Amino acid sequence: MSDAGSVDLDDEQGYLGEYEGERNEAGERHGFGRAVLPNGDTYQGLYENGKRCGQGTYRFKNGARYIGEYYQNLKHGHGIFYYPDGSKYEGSWVEDLRQGHGVYSYPNGDTYDGEWLRHQRQGQGVYVYKATGSQYCGSWAGGKMQGAGEIIHLNHRFQGNFHSNYPSGPGKYVFDIGCEQHGEYMQVEQDRGDGDEEESVSMQLKWKPKSVSGLTLWSPVKESTEGQVEKLKELKTQKVN
Repeated sequence: MSDAGSVDLDDEQGYLGEYEGERNEAGERHGFGRAVLPNGDTYQGLYENGKRCGQGTYRFKNGARYIGEYYQNLKHGHGIFYYPDGSKYEGSWVEDLRQGHGVYSYPNGDTYDGEWLRHQRQGQGVYVYKATGSQYCGSWAGGKMQGAGEIIHLNHRFQGNFHSNYPSGPGKYVFDIGCEQHGEYMQVEQDRGDGDEEESVSMQLKWKPKSVSGLTLWSPVKESTEGQVEKLKELKTQKVN
């Protein structure tokens, strides 16, 4: 995801650019106004005591655009950001950062609907892959799949734990034909053959099946808490509806 243009110039420092609009008794921008900033960006919306505060539209000269709430010149509250690469974020902002619940649409058609913290996917969320129709529902940390989650494919799904975007440890594959395969994902050494000794060995993720059974109730393990499980169920239900 691109954040190009998400940091704007403070128009209250140095040359103020052009401004048309309301002012307070102190001569500060206050109320509704339109400004052309020194760097070529434009803002049209509400001001409070010289700062962007309230609803407004900020257009960056690189093509990016933000429509939403401001506080003390920072994106804060609900807003929509259109990025130059064609991606879009709609949701909560805290001090210029994506934070809280929001939906990000990527240039390739993928979408993420869930929680954010300081610009990164963090908490519970659903990521849908446009090309395949597959989706991941579960926990995120630092922008990566982390903790209990589920990857849903066309005719089967995997349920288990994830670490840095990859399945890790015990889990199971559930098939639409009415059975499931239990097993464990393990890291095994893979010999590359040529090259230096240190570079000739790499780690590869391998699924080790253990048993096949009928369908059973899935209970996330390890890092998941009861509250996270309930959030995951709610997100999945919203996605279906």
